[in-house]
Amino acid sequence: MKEPQNTDTKPKQIRRTPNIPKKPQKGSKFNIFWVYAAIIVALIAAQVLFSTDSVKNVDYKVFESEMLLKGNVKRILSYKSDDIVISEVFIKDDKVEDPAYKKYKSKSAFNTGTNKGPLVTFTSPSTDALDKRLEASQTNAKIPLDQQLKSETTSKSSPWSGLFVNIVIPLLLIIGLWIFMMRRMGGGGGGGGGQIFNIGKSKATLFDKESQVNITFNDVAGLTEAKVEVMEIVDFLKNPKKYTNLGGKIPKGALLVGAPGTGKTLLAKAVAGEAQVPFFSLSGSDFVEMFVGVGASRVRDLFKQAKDKAPCIIFIDEIDAIGRARGKGSMMGGNDERENTLNQLLVEMDGFGTDSGIIIMGATNRADVLDSALLRPGRFDRQIYVDMPDINERKEIFNVHLKPIKLEENIDINFLAKQTPGFSGADIANLCNEAALIAARKTHESVTKQDFLDAVDRIIGGLEKKNKIITKEEKKAIAFHEAGHATVSWLLKHAHPLIKVTIVPRGQSLGAAWYLPEERSITTTEQILDEMCATMGGRAAEKITFGKISTGALSDLEKVTKQAYAMVSMYGLNDKIGNISYYDSRGQESFTKPYSEATARIIDEEASKIIEEQYQRALQILADNQQNLVKLAEKLLVAEVIFKEDLEEIFGKREFDTEGTELLAELVPADNVSLITPTKKDPGTPSAHAEEEPK
Repeated sequence: MKEPQNTDTKPKQIRRTPNIPKKPQKGSKFNIFWVYAAIIVALIAAQVLFSTDSVKNVDYKVFESEMLLKGNVKRILSYKSDDIVISEVFIKDDKVEDPAYKKYKSKSAFNTGTNKGPLVTFTSPSTDALDKRLEASQTNAKIPLDQQLKSETTSKSSPWSGLFVNIVIPLLLIIGLWIFMMRRMGGGGGGGGGQIFNIGKSKATLFDKESQVNITFNDVAGLTEAKVEVMEIVDFLKNPKKYTNLGGKIPKGALLVGAPGTGKTLLAKAVAGEAQVPFFSLSGSDFVEMFVGVGASRVRDLFKQAKDKAPCIIFIDEIDAIGRARGKGSMMGGNDERENTLNQLLVEMDGFGTDSGIIIMGATNRADVLDSALLRPGRFDRQIYVDMPDINERKEIFNVHLKPIKLEENIDINFLAKQTPGFSGADIANLCNEAALIAARKTHESVTKQDFLDAVDRIIGGLEKKNKIITKEEKKAIAFHEAGHATVSWLLKHAHPLIKVTIVPRGQSLGAAWYLPEERSITTTEQILDEMCATMGGRAAEKITFGKISTGALSDLEKVTKQAYAMVSMYGLNDKIGNISYYDSRGQESFTKPYSEATARIIDEEASKIIEEQYQRALQILADNQQNLVKLAEKLLVAEVIFKEDLEEIFGKREFDTEGTELLAELVPADNVSLITPTKKDPGTPSAHAEEEPK
């Protein structure tokens, strides 16, 4: 459906001005420090003009008759000023509000209304003369000597010292703190107070001729299909006439979608290095700020800079930070800053012309939560899916990451690629680094094949804990549990090929059985049921051997429960429910169930039925092969680690193995088969069948 076209056909009048060079403006530019200076000067003037001695000076006779002899004086404080002595008279608290003293109170605009200051002052030639006058006045009034009031002498500080202590220093501290906060929120850089006004500026990093990215498509291993589409975008910018001459339009946006670690950001860097045009790079969170309107302001500033640099590319990593579907999770009646930012982004993407040469690229692993308006044609014209690498692409990635590593001779990269199904590019990079660290820990002169296998164990299973305290009874239970997994999986056709079994604690697991999952795009009902049966083999072995079960099968139960519910409610693999899927790919029904309570009861019953059937099936298989189960468990108790060859000695050759699986004779990832979602081709990163510690 086409969007309505603009019906305003009135031609716009364009006013052209002659190209006259502008005259340089006179005077200095506005600086925020001038405002600060004006505030400081005003406060200093107020302190000097209004806060100086505004207390009324009276004659000694007035002080004597109206205050001293009436017994209302609390304290007399005297200080020397020039050649005379000034005495400040403080009245008792209960006499301050006496109407007779109202005429002496200050009426200054800066009077705070407190009555703790002196009421009046009077002068004397010297302190000695003051003491004699006070003594004579009180003696004539027949006041006892021990009750007579005497003057206290002090040194009066300059009014400027109080000004700096009380006003200037706190003011400077507040101004300094304000400037510091504004610079931090404005992104650093820039001089003077003008940085306060840069908070709405874009934080995008610009890569141009001076700061060109050195990464090219040759540095990006795998991602063959994704590189083809991205290279076409680069060709758009280099040779636009090649497409516009045929009536084509340059696409406005391309969205890179893929799981974490698959190389979306690396692909964007390669675009920056290949295109040889200005490249603006920033993250979706760079638009988010504590101030309202800042995100929209940064979007406007970003596109303004891009128009000045066109043709160019804008890359927004993790765009789901601002691109989430509107109307979700926002407070009723509230002002959602993220939605305002998204609205401005939608306007800017739809606002610049197709011939402007600006292409916006985004990257996210949460495309399902993005707003539909952001994904429509005309904004993000194409979505480029960056999938998990297959075996050939993993081989290319290994070739890239193994270049700086000192390897032993005859390292088979094909073998390493086969050992890492479901690994992303980031996982492979981490694997190569871990292998080098393990080789250095073992003081090897080069990284060996075993170092890579140990690195796979370390990444998937966790750190080995040989010193963990385990009782003999627990160790025996763990051995039979893992032997049960190995036995059932060995005797089932569709279970994953076994590589290694261990009862050495690793990570959060007390034991693990390692398998090599097949790289398949779809999974049949028989394959899922065999995998569930092999998963329940550990608990079934405990039941047959000891007549009781333990809490160690937590991860097994969690996995089979998810698989059973997926079969019933997602994949339509249950006869009673039928060909119905309640899978919500958009995640919009998190608080409501798309089925009735009666259907929910049937789903629960069918899932429980599937799990129980596979548990009974595992019990039957182990009962028929109990002697071999005991042999395998006893061997595991002694050696702690057994391999595929040990199982062949006990059970014989596995008749279901193909030629491809016979090449894998050592160890590797494990059998924690994750659910196969409709959007994921690989079965997931392999991990271990583990008997977990009780939580």
